[in-house]
Amino acid sequence: MTINMKIQNGWLHLAKAALADFKRNKVRTFLTSLGIMIGVLSVVMLIALGIGLKNYLKQTFESLGANLIMVMAGSGFGGGEDGEGGGGLAGAMSGMMRAGIEFDEKDVSSLKRISEIEYVVPMYFEGLVIESGDEKEIGYVMGVNEEMFDLMDSEMVDGVIFDRSDLQARSKKAVLGYTLAENLFDEFYDAVGKTVRMNNLRFKVIGVMEKTGDNEMDRSAVIPYTTTFGSMNPDKTFWGIYLGVLSEDDVEMVSEKAEVVLSRRYDEDEFELVEQAEMLSTINEIFNIVNGVLVAIGSISLLVGGIGIMNIMYASVTERIKEVGIRRAVGATERDILMQFLTESVLLSVFGGALGLVLSALIVVIVHPFFPMAINLFSVIITLVISCGIGIFFGVFPARRAAKLPPIEAIRYE
Repeated sequence: MTINMKIQNGWLHLAKAALADFKRNKVRTFLTSLGIMIGVLSVVMLIALGIGLKNYLKQTFESLGANLIMVMAGSGFGGGEDGEGGGGLAGAMSGMMRAGIEFDEKDVSSLKRISEIEYVVPMYFEGLVIESGDEKEIGYVMGVNEEMFDLMDSEMVDGVIFDRSDLQARSKKAVLGYTLAENLFDEFYDAVGKTVRMNNLRFKVIGVMEKTGDNEMDRSAVIPYTTTFGSMNPDKTFWGIYLGVLSEDDVEMVSEKAEVVLSRRYDEDEFELVEQAEMLSTINEIFNIVNGVLVAIGSISLLVGGIGIMNIMYASVTERIKEVGIRRAVGATERDILMQFLTESVLLSVFGGALGLVLSALIVVIVHPFFPMAINLFSVIITLVISCGIGIFFGVFPARRAAKLPPIEAIRYE
């Protein structure tokens, strides 16, 4: 018990002595910790950005529900031959613009016979210029059925959606994405009742969807797929079909049944069924690698900060040679001197690391309402451990130099 008390008192004394020295040299203390602070800030912010991007894509896909199956032509999810395609539902569809088979209403009817499927949504997708009055915007047209709004859990900020009767009548009605409505009209609520033009056809705007964060979806005009069966889509085909399954437990079974149905018309390598869970798993794997790369990049800043601490501590040893000599003369051992300078370098690193974490947290709090950045426990622990490790690693050399100084020469040093 006595030994433990002595050890605790020894560490407490070293910490107090280090803090007293920091107070005497406030500017040097801050500048020394600045390198570590910037390094920690870099690492945490890079990880937070990686997590934010991962959360953004995950939220976009999860908004479609875990019970979603995408039926795609060709090699499926992963972009087109020219590398085009964005995130989310519309981005996945744009990724299917490639040579190969195209689905039609026969496929839609066949898939609807599978009892476990709740929604069957054929998808026509095309980028084009959308006009209203003198305003022109590059956007997208999505030809779907009325089930798409339930499948995507789309909420309307104004107006209504089209229904089955509009599909049967091939009505020229459109539901606009939030961004497209804002860009074409002064305010999104001015869009309902107005007319938009695309591909030389006029459509009456009957509703505006809430903002989703998916760039393609927010810039789309959603219309009945049957209305595209003219100049837009003379072949009456679809690039993909989305299936909404009643129960998450049935997803795998429905995939197998859908594959059997489609195999009656197409070869197995001409189409692919992609489950929502499979896409989320792929996204997680990709971002685990990305986060590792980001940490490695940010660690370079920490390394530079560590070298800065070593330089400053080395200069501090030179400044305090006489002090070291006096301490040695009155009984301080090499270990005492070593621990003194090592404690100072570790405290400087911890101070810089804590300051970097505080600044990172403030930035994340400010940015989070606009982008889902986040600081996780892993990034906090790894940065604190690294900053302490840097203090020890880069503090050893100057601390050993101070401890090895001969007492008589140190006292005589001018």
